[in-house]
Amino acid sequence: GAFDPFAEANAEDSGAGSKEYVHVRIQQRNGRKSLTTVQGLKKEFSYNKILKDLKKEFCCNGTVVQDPELGQVIQLQGDQRKNVSNFLIQ
Repeated sequence: GAFDPFAEANAEDSGAGSKEYVHVRIQQRNGRKSLTTVQGLKKEFSYNKILKDLKKEFCCNGTVVQDPELGQVIQLQGDQRKNVSNFLIQ
């Protein structure tokens, strides 16, 4: 058999949530406004319940967006990176 350099890359499940990383990012909007995105949470978590707790905890608005590549992504208003990372660790 010929050597396949991509064999192990294809073997593991690629896409969001395959590695155990949770990405907490910030996107700049206009002026001082910003948007915090959380992706890579496990599929078995209820995103809507997590979102509800985050919104209540940090007094900000948010939504769950369905992305074709990334799966479900939580978006929150404002720069909530530190708050979200501490919340998820707890």
